[in-house]
Amino acid sequence: MNLARLDLNLVVALRALLEERNVTRAGQRVGLSQPAMSAALARLRRHFDDDLLARVGGHYELTALGQVLLDRTATAYDLLERLFASQADFDPAKEVREFRLVASDYAVAVFGTELARVVHEEAPGIRLRFSHTPAGVVDDTATLLSAADGLLMPHGVISDFPATDLYDDRWVFLVAHDHPGVDDRLTRDDLARLPWVTYQRTYDAPAVRQLGMLGVEPRAEVSVDSFQLLPLLVAGTRRIALIQARLARLLAPLAAVRVVEPPYEAVPLREAMWWHPVHTHDAAHIWLRETAARIGGRLADAAGV
Repeated sequence: MNLARLDLNLVVALRALLEERNVTRAGQRVGLSQPAMSAALARLRRHFDDDLLARVGGHYELTALGQVLLDRTATAYDLLERLFASQADFDPAKEVREFRLVASDYAVAVFGTELARVVHEEAPGIRLRFSHTPAGVVDDTATLLSAADGLLMPHGVISDFPATDLYDDRWVFLVAHDHPGVDDRLTRDDLARLPWVTYQRTYDAPAVRQLGMLGVEPRAEVSVDSFQLLPLLVAGTRRIALIQARLARLLAPLAAVRVVEPPYEAVPLREAMWWHPVHTHDAAHIWLRETAARIGGRLADAAGV
């Protein structure tokens, strides 16, 4: 494929056509007349050797290839938009911009709140938008990163993308404050016999793999996709939950739970901000990464976990 021979304006037209499934509405969306949009559709059909939009009764539906291109075009559009929004200089005190960060509720609570406070003080025109990490982050990391400014995630889940280390954390267990069967420490037998509240997604993958290597199979009684719900689902029950120490310190006072150490040397947790290489030399993104690293350094220098 010779990109030099392609008209990148067709990406804009293609996205509008696939999402609107109507030539007139697609033209209105991107500021083209109906004849101009019809001409763009004809060029796209010749390029892909496919109708893309097929008339069914009184409306259009996407062909099989059109359906495939729907998500790919949105991703390509977002990536091009971010590419051409890159800047040589960036003044955080004057710029108006939104950064989108993909993160678990753990990362937002422990790190994102401090990032938002610093941005509020130093860059009043900057907006932050936190999006929950999708379940398929491992399967299509490149697509996710191409549509975001950063992904907050520990090492050990993804690789092969640039990252800035932020801070270290460790895994601990939560039990009810008045748990009848647990004193100051858990045993490996406790891990096998007690019911668990587990986190559904992949961020704790290294910790879960470690349990498997130790021969422990958690007996999940409740499963949720929010770390911050774990204390509420442990309180007043015989359940236990694996959670990050920094988050446990924030949440334990809000529920009738207490923190106990694991009965093994738990795998360490190092949180990082990952990004797509297209952002590496963008001045705005460099500022974001440097600010994130500075905040991570403050967390690392704070009271130990």
